[in-house]
Amino acid sequence: MHTSTIEIEVPAAENTTVSEDTLSVDLNDGRTISVPLAWYPRLICATRSERNNWRLIGKGYGIHWEDIDEDISVEGLLAGKPSGESQTSFKKWLASRPLQSS
Repeated sequence: MHTSTIEIEVPAAENTTVSEDTLSVDLNDGRTISVPLAWYPRLICATRSERNNWRLIGKGYGIHWEDIDEDISVEGLLAGKPSGESQTSFKKWLASRPLQSS
């Protein structure tokens, strides 16, 4: 029996937009993928300024938010994977944040 494998090439991110309820990522293959912001609790808790302070990492295969220590991969977005952070870790991070206004 012969099994053929299909190589799937993951596109790179080119731009990111975070609204009040959605994370949208423009990909270099022309698509834009949008996912619920609820998938990423740190982004929900972030200020507008923190949400807008992102940079592409790994040649565009990931997005990093320095202020909130969040990394999201394009592959994870395409696979429909929400944040894998544990509730314990998230609560610890949340407790360490100073009170801020958007």
